[in-house]
Formats: sequence, C-alpha cells, structure tokens
Amino acid sequence: MLLYYITDRRQFAGNAEEQRRQLLHKIAECAAAGVDYIQLREKDLSSRHLEALAHEAVKAIGRGPHTRLLINSRTDVALACGAAGVHLPANDLAASEARAIFASAGVSDAVIGASAHSAEEVAYAEAHGADFAVFGPVFEKDQQVSSDGLERLRNACKRPRVGSPMPVLALGGVTLGNAQQCLQAGAAGIAAIRLFQQNKVEETVRLLRELKS
Repeated sequence: MLLYYITDRRQFAGNAEEQRRQLLHKIAECAAAGVDYIQLREKDLSSRHLEALAHEAVKAIGRGPHTRLLINSRTDVALACGAAGVHLPANDLAASEARAIFASAGVSDAVIGASAHSAEEVAYAEAHGADFAVFGPVFEKDQQVSSDGLERLRNACKRPRVGSPMPVLALGGVTLGNAQQCLQAGAAGIAAIRLFQQNKVEETVRLLRELKS
C-alpha cells in the first residue's frame, strides 16, 4: 500500500515559526514511520520561501531510502532542493512535460504524481506517464460530504487500460475507519493531510498497512 502525506503547516497551532517547526517535525516523523511520499503543498509561499522550506524538508527526511519528497507543481523548486519529483495539480502541466523538464536538467528518475477528479483525468495522467494519480474527493472536500466518491473512485481504478496499471491513491476525508472501503474499491494507497498530520504517524501507518495484510 502506498501512503502519501500532503502537508499543510497552517493547520498546526501557533505563529508562523511554530507552524514551520511542527511541520518539519511531522515530515521527519512520517519519514521515520515509512510513509512513501510527502507532498510539500504550501501553495501560499513565495518561490524563495518555498525553496527554503523544501531544503529543510529534504534534511528532515534524511538519507533513508524509503520516503520521497515531492513539491507541489514547482519543478524548479524540486530541482533546486533535490526533491524526488513533483505533484501536478489538475489542469497543470502534463506529466510528460514535467518529466521532460527534469530530463533536460539531467534527472532521469523523477517521480511524477498527478491529481485527478475523474476516471478521464486518471487515464490522461496515465497516458502521459505519471507514476501515480491521487484521486478525490472520496468522502469529503473542505469538510463537505461527497456522496458518490467511492463509486467514482471505483470507476477510476477499474478504467480500461493496457499493461500494468498506474496506481491510484484515495484522497478526501479518508480515516482509519473508512480506508478499507477505498482499498476494496481498487485504490493502491491512501493520501491525506489530517490522517497523518493530526495523529501519531507510526501507529497510523501500522494500522493502515495491516488492512492489506
């Protein structure tokens, strides 16, 4: 099962410096617990401040071989800080374009994730060579319940395809209580902000991985 932590430092308590400190601690905690990907998604930051935070995030993850850092949308920041790759929002660059940018900079093994909200967007990401798609909202978006999210997830995961399928991760209101429904719908993993950010990550990861055992 792929596990994917999406950051949002503003959900932490305290002033800006305290939020930054807690975010970096959470990133280190996720890396230690074996979360597969961490998406640095601090969209409100300027390029300079995002790059500075990204460098700190790379240090927080450390040299372990497992957890890989992706920068939301910004291939330039990902290259500058040595991140593993980027996560592309819907209506951003195609994965193939992002991969070409990395290749032109001499990076041949960049990880490219993509957001998707429909089976068609998942298929588009796959056709352009994304490594995986994050699909949502499954259960909720911005605290509002999504009534048909599981069915849309199921359709996205069971789309027509040739060869080995691209993994699809479930996003949006996923909890320990409903994660199993996402896996049964065909999701290859779980993406979340609150699930990781508001809980002890080591225990959360253990319980999630037990769902697949």
